Amino acid sequence: MPDPLTLREIRARPVVLKLKRPVVARIVTISEWPLVLIDLVTEEGIVGRSYLEPYIVKSMRYLVPALHDLSELLRGRSVAPVELFEAARKSLHFVGYEGLSMIAASGLDMAAWDALAKAANKPLCVLLGATVGAVRSYNSNGLWLKEPAAVAAEALELRDEGGFSALKLRLGRSDPREDLATLDAVHKAVGERMHLMVDYNQGLNLAEAIERCHMIDDHGLDWIEEPVLYDNLDGHAQLAAELKTPIQIGENFYGPREMHKAIAKKACDLVMPDFMRIGGVTGWMRAAAIAGAAGIPMSTHLYPEVAAHVMRATETAHWLEHFPITLRRNQPRRDNFGIPRVRSA
Repeated sequence: MPDPLTLREIRARPVVLKLKRPVVARIVTISEWPLVLIDLVTEEGIVGRSYLEPYIVKSMRYLVPALHDLSELLRGRSVAPVELFEAARKSLHFVGYEGLSMIAASGLDMAAWDALAKAANKPLCVLLGATVGAVRSYNSNGLWLKEPAAVAAEALELRDEGGFSALKLRLGRSDPREDLATLDAVHKAVGERMHLMVDYNQGLNLAEAIERCHMIDDHGLDWIEEPVLYDNLDGHAQLAAELKTPIQIGENFYGPREMHKAIAKKACDLVMPDFMRIGGVTGWMRAAAIAGAAGIPMSTHLYPEVAAHVMRATETAHWLEHFPITLRRNQPRRDNFGIPRVRSA
């Protein structure tokens, strides 16, 4: 075992990226992507790194100071991720366990696990008790609300970027017939053997969702994601009961307990937590135990670098979302199934 690490400081830097493919969803358009880059510096010289993607540029005004406050609170503590995560959460108890407090604690947690893996000179997946290997992945880096021909052409690009066998496209145009035309155009372009997922980005009310989801229920889709507001568990449960196509939710679960509530209410067939909301690696592993006990397939949302490791240690691992905003251009190649290879910590 490596010698214990001691936390010296947490550094957080805000940056903004221009998106190659802007997000154009029913509820939002995003052309600039905020990132908070986190360095967890130890007394031993090892630096654990992580980042956060808080969607809204202005949110970094609050998130960066929160991380610096955690640095002051935790300075001198042993870099034990579970203990740091709990200490961070408890320090923010009176402002609630959701929102920016959970996001800050999650960023800290991911950096702590990275530091631990570097100290052990092992990939994170090995540190979690798994092995280095393949993870099934779908390309989610595009296919927003554009006209059908443009989406179909982009689907071919995304398929060929890494030999992907699965793609996710967004639905929720003002006229549902345009959604159907887009689905047909994409199917025709990439072939019927391609796995397709769709995401409404919470853009429908329940009545709209019932009508529209039934319209696409016979299209052989792998899932329908967040058709209504993320916290409308009763609405999602009704859709899950009525539809053949699996209902996917989870990117807005703040902590494993919210996932447990959703599963208990039968609000979904599949789950896909987001690392900055579920609680980083620590929260993910707790959520994975819940999904495993319930037999619910579990996919990732964003953060592909971390996802490639934790999915190897997830009992019901389903799909990794490839959304490579933060990835270097010279990442290792993927095989012809679009499967990232875990290479190092």
